[in-house]
Amino acid sequence: MKDLFNLPKDLPVPHDDGATDHLEGMSLPSLVLHTTEDREVNIRNLAKQPTIIFFYPRTGVPNESVPEGWDMIPGARGCTPQSCGFRDLHQEFKTLGYAVFGASTQTTEFQQEFVERNHIPFEILSDEDLALTEALELPTFEFNGETLIKRMVLILENEKIEKVFYPVFPPDKNAEVVLDWIQSQLK
Repeated sequence: MKDLFNLPKDLPVPHDDGATDHLEGMSLPSLVLHTTEDREVNIRNLAKQPTIIFFYPRTGVPNESVPEGWDMIPGARGCTPQSCGFRDLHQEFKTLGYAVFGASTQTTEFQQEFVERNHIPFEILSDEDLALTEALELPTFEFNGETLIKRMVLILENEKIEKVFYPVFPPDKNAEVVLDWIQSQLK
């Protein structure tokens, strides 16, 4: 059993493979996803105001071992620390006028348990059918027969993708990096 909150020191670092180069400036599709608040939200409508969506492969479950081989996939480990980083800085993002959403290919039910257990104050979007992933051609990887989204952050505004953070490493510092970037844009 592994600690889901603390990252091992020897995680492999992901490298920029260019898989998100096409995203900045892209208009968002009119596509609806389900959230952990049992709402249906249109991605294009979310982007009418400044919005952060951080994508992650999958969150772990307490008392379950991390799947064998997971820690050796560059960028795979760290979904809980990344999410909790955005949780801890959520008020700062709100104060700056940004909405925050998480997103993964896990089911809404799975995500709801995660939100409750970790006191996540924002909604998480379920792209379990890969509709958004395919529409935006987001980078993915296969693990144990599942297609998972690679870790990244999209900053949305004016119905477009304004900024992409990819690859993300270390995941537990990602929210701080995004906050620093937003603050630098406001100066």
